[in-house]
Amino acid sequence: MTRLAALAPVAFVSLAFPALALAHDQPETAQSRWVMADWMIDTFFIFSGLAVIAFIAAWKAGHFQELDRLGSLPLLIEEEDYYTPDWALDEEEWADGDA
Repeated sequence: MTRLAALAPVAFVSLAFPALALAHDQPETAQSRWVMADWMIDTFFIFSGLAVIAFIAAWKAGHFQELDRLGSLPLLIEEEDYYTPDWALDEEEWADGDA
């Protein structure tokens, strides 16, 4: 746990100040100092950083244990069959053995 606490400030700084995004000279405009590429890469780093934090929190909470058992849960849900056409449910047609 102390290793994670020691790496957290380094990870935060590396996500907050991406060196590649700041390595270029951005053009000055009359309206704003930001160009679209800067806004897009900042948004990418913010959302990816939040996703990593959410993943680590879910991992530490134990949400990735027994995934083989959890994969079968949707099979237990009873719901109406919207996808099978009515002609396929007709048992008389299949009783001849022509299928």
